[in-house]
Amino acid sequence: QVQLQESGGGLVQAGGSLRLTCTASSIYSSSVMAWFRQAPGKEREFVALIRWRGRNTLYADSVKGRFTISQDNALNTVDLQMTSLKDEDTAVYYCARGSRYATNPPAYDYWGQGTQVTVAS
Repeated sequence: QVQLQESGGGLVQAGGSLRLTCTASSIYSSSVMAWFRQAPGKEREFVALIRWRGRNTLYADSVKGRFTISQDNALNTVDLQMTSLKDEDTAVYYCARGSRYATNPPAYDYWGQGTQVTVAS
């Protein structure tokens, strides 16, 4: 059973930074790791992904230039560095593992429990 655990969420002032970490029990070289988020009353939306082999990345337009996704092969972790945070970034952030280079949630097989990020203005 694959386990994903997010950490690093919390309360931050608008304009501030936060770093989320996803620790996975296993990641294959063919895996694609992604971050999604879900705000109250809204659908889960794609934030960023990274292909484990090749480290190709993709970002949602809403976070491009502000968020950076990265991986640590030795630790089996995927980080999401978030800067210039805005009110609209407030959401529960989820880590996910899949095998396709995709931005839709059904493409991902395994999910973490989520971590709350709250941006206060």
